[in-house]
Amino acid sequence: MLNLSLRQLAAIRSLARTGRINRTAATLGLTGPAVTLQLRAAEDEIGARLFDRTRAGLVPTEIGQAVVAAAEEVLERLHALEDETRAMVSGRLGRVRLGAVSTAKYFAPAMIAAFSRRHPGIEVQFLVGNRTETIDRIRHNELDLVIMGRPPRDLPLESAVIGDHPFVVIAAPGHPLAGQRQIRKERLIEETFLLRERGSGTRNSLDLYFADLPEKRDNLGMDMGSNESIKQAVMAGLGIALLSAHTVAAEVGQGWLSVLDVEGLPILRQWYCVTPGKRTLSSASLALRDFLTGEGAHYLPQLAES
Repeated sequence: MLNLSLRQLAAIRSLARTGRINRTAATLGLTGPAVTLQLRAAEDEIGARLFDRTRAGLVPTEIGQAVVAAAEEVLERLHALEDETRAMVSGRLGRVRLGAVSTAKYFAPAMIAAFSRRHPGIEVQFLVGNRTETIDRIRHNELDLVIMGRPPRDLPLESAVIGDHPFVVIAAPGHPLAGQRQIRKERLIEETFLLRERGSGTRNSLDLYFADLPEKRDNLGMDMGSNESIKQAVMAGLGIALLSAHTVAAEVGQGWLSVLDVEGLPILRQWYCVTPGKRTLSSASLALRDFLTGEGAHYLPQLAES
């Protein structure tokens, strides 16, 4: 068992994630036969099959699951050791894998730029995905820090507030409701909403807003794949939408979208800096976390009013 190499452990971990020889080969920069040889050598060393070959791909056996878990721990510890030794050598070097849900892409780059000016020796790898993708990266220990709203409750996480996250209803400037004051929630029932996917923070906020009007909640409107497509559709007059104010600040400032004055809005949520609860953060990760929670709010777009 002690003769397992780091290359074999990396191949085993990647195979458990991808389930495919070719995908692991692409991830590790190897050929398919080389990955197969690594797996066979590991199985020979352990004396047991680590993966079952199925139509859906490679699936870890019971022994394989134990080896994959050990590989995760070893490789993550080595990753942490790399950051720790870099920090010890210079006191300023390191690398942070920062994840963010898609809505955060409108302001996170400004935060990263400000942090990098202060810590030029710290490399920030920025990974954006929807909520499901981001949570999956957290589960697989692929991120050190995450900018998101509503941290998942089923994972051991630590979270600290970055700043306020308001949600507003937007419409085209020529919409009949634009410019009206204190629009009643019941009036919105007559409008077609353009929606993010189910499970997103934006969709959940809208569901909660209409919780006392089930006839609307069950038939909200038209699903669309991204904030950008929703904004374009609203500008084209296809409907209205509830979106993060940070998503639409630029368009409202340009006069391309209007924020409607609706009772009970804006819905105020929070942005969080989330870290896996069982991970010892590197010096670089601690520096970025402290920056995000201490100064990140200054880089959030202001709630624009039309």
